[in-house]
Amino acid sequence: MSNISAQMVKELRERSGAGMMECKKALVENNGDLDAAMEWLRKSGLAKADKKASRIAAEGRIVTDQASGKAVLVEINCETDFVGKDASFLKFSDAVAEVALKSGAADIDALKAAAYPGGGTVEDAAKALIATIGEKIDVRRMARIENDGVIGNYIHGGRIGVLVSLKGGSEELAKGIAMHVAAMNPAHVRAEDVPAEFVAKEKEIALSLMSEKDKAKPAEILEKIISGKIHKIVSEVTLLGQPYVLDTNVTVAEALKKEGADVISVVRLAVGEGIEKVEEDFAAEVMKQAGLR
Repeated sequence: MSNISAQMVKELRERSGAGMMECKKALVENNGDLDAAMEWLRKSGLAKADKKASRIAAEGRIVTDQASGKAVLVEINCETDFVGKDASFLKFSDAVAEVALKSGAADIDALKAAAYPGGGTVEDAAKALIATIGEKIDVRRMARIENDGVIGNYIHGGRIGVLVSLKGGSEELAKGIAMHVAAMNPAHVRAEDVPAEFVAKEKEIALSLMSEKDKAKPAEILEKIISGKIHKIVSEVTLLGQPYVLDTNVTVAEALKKEGADVISVVRLAVGEGIEKVEEDFAAEVMKQAGLR
């Protein structure tokens, strides 16, 4: 396949950590399919793990509010980091978080239609702010947790927000777990939550990376070796299996067990997840406007 672009190679390099030539070869061998090329690199031993992450592009803020066994997270986007720090935007986003909690809104449409302090709806207030600052404002996502037990929330730099609901435990522990989720972003809570297809694929990759000598070992020994590798991988992608960021001598599961607690639910939002930002060449734009290109 000849139409392998430099952008495709760049993206695969970022995901795999493999060299440029290896990435190009992997793409050629797999007809430009990035996921297939990533797996090909892993089976070849050229990539240890998939570093693919949600593309964060939009600016804005994650806000939270909490009271009486209820908590919310809201993502509000704007176009530039400058506006994201503007006093009017900050005031608006804090007010929206308060509305989200008090109104009982269960989804983003209900939140936009909810009454905003001073009159009108949240959506009306967003439109008024747009008219004032001249940038698009989008009340994009929200999440709500209600729990008779313990709820912890954590906002990291206004860019990442986490809610954690526990059965048992303390508010301090719940906040600690929320901080862990913000830092480590585990894909799943428990080992049983990990999809069977993921486990099957990891087994296939682990087997392909084994030496012929290991492959020749008795089936029961081979199975133990593979199971050990899979257990390690599953621990790395699950909240309960990861070393606890506030005490790396124990896992999150062990930290919870010390307080007789268990995780009920976890929500994590990061600004701009899944939104691809258009990269502008400002020099080229200026030259174009000046008639030089």
